[in-house]
Amino acid sequence: MGVRRSIITRALRYSISTAVIAAIVAVYFRWVHANEMTVALTFLMVILLVAANWGLRHAVYLSILSSAVLNFFFLPPIGAFTIGDSRNWVALFAFLLTGIVASQLAERARREAKMSRFRQLEAERLYEFSQQMLVTGNVIDLLNMLPQMIAATFNLAGAAVYLREKDRVYRSHPNYMDVTAAELRDTAFTRDHRVDDARGVTLAPILLGTQPIGSVGITGAGPSPQALDAVCGLAAIAIERAGAMETLTRVEASRESERLRNALLDAVAHELRTPLTSITAAITTLRSNALLDQEQRGEMMQVIEEEAERLNRLVGQAMEMAALDAHDIKLDMQMHSIREAVDLALQAIQPQLRTHAVDIRLPDSLPKVEMDLERIAKVIQHLLENAAKYSAEGSPIFISAEISKNQLMTSIADRGAGIDDFERMMVFDKFYRGQGQRYRVQGTGMGLAIAKAIVEAHGGSIEVTSQPSQGSVFSFYLPISVDDF
Repeated sequence: MGVRRSIITRALRYSISTAVIAAIVAVYFRWVHANEMTVALTFLMVILLVAANWGLRHAVYLSILSSAVLNFFFLPPIGAFTIGDSRNWVALFAFLLTGIVASQLAERARREAKMSRFRQLEAERLYEFSQQMLVTGNVIDLLNMLPQMIAATFNLAGAAVYLREKDRVYRSHPNYMDVTAAELRDTAFTRDHRVDDARGVTLAPILLGTQPIGSVGITGAGPSPQALDAVCGLAAIAIERAGAMETLTRVEASRESERLRNALLDAVAHELRTPLTSITAAITTLRSNALLDQEQRGEMMQVIEEEAERLNRLVGQAMEMAALDAHDIKLDMQMHSIREAVDLALQAIQPQLRTHAVDIRLPDSLPKVEMDLERIAKVIQHLLENAAKYSAEGSPIFISAEISKNQLMTSIADRGAGIDDFERMMVFDKFYRGQGQRYRVQGTGMGLAIAKAIVEAHGGSIEVTSQPSQGSVFSFYLPISVDDF
């Protein structure tokens, strides 16, 4: 079907060329009566147009036809294929030679322009292909998507990629079997392209430097060999980059796991050991000393109860942190005022605040916001505990709230030692505790991390501002809808 269409197209073009020459002859011979130079230049212009658009073959045909017509109709003797003046022979052959040479030059310019457009299109497709690969960081996803990206970018019938390290073939779609696994494996051990014109298949190795790491097979009118080499080079770099990123991610994950493990062990050593020691000492005293009176026994039992409660609180914090990290929490979102959350938090930690005056500054005009009351109270509780731990006895703690940028900002301020710039970046990390206060103040470093996770689960944010020796201000933001105003 394609060959037949090509023959019809050529015949039509020859017919059009002949008709154009006939029309020019009719105009110049019958009506205008132009001289030979005008006719020759007109013919030459048509020859150049045909060469530029239809190619050399049609232009040569037109040059020969124009020379014959010029001889027959315009060079004396008129109406015969002979020339009376010998100088006209030179002019006729010069015209024929000029037509053929001009046709070749026009054909060359046409081919170069076509090649330039083709190379520009290939460069654009290579850029698109490289951009698609850059956004894929996972090596497994990249290998699964790579054949599809090659086929879609270069309008191919199908593509397949083989990687020696994994000894696996990845195809653009499951039914694409034009390229066999054996062919891809053989190509992966070579450095040359393999072209099967009968099947329309091209195979090329994927080289990382000079080392073959795989191969690519495509079906269809694909890119040039140079562009295919560029595709293979980009694929090799992307695969290597994705593998390096995966390795780096595993190393970073291992490093973070080690850091958290050390932090947890540190927390256990400094926080869990103290209540266990106190409980053990109290039980030992009760068992070994039968002469203790009722009041002394009551004091020992109170120590055991307080330290057991402390252990229970620490375990609860660890479980809550794990649930928040896994996003395994359900928020009971209802409309509440921030005053309700503050009152609930103050009631829960009244003993820890007995040596601090709490100054509450909550305007009555503050709107209610959608929140999980118990969890926001837990945030305020952690911030208050933190303020009480890291500020001197007798120093005040301030609780305030205001509307800022369409959000409800609640702040807890203290007059403690403050936090330096370096530690402010890590103060909300799990198990992190201030370097200067680590052994002086009890804690596990989970409170602020829990507060941050809860606030972010509400769609808000939390931050800290501080000046050394002046205290710190922890502020968290909760979104306010338009209806809340």
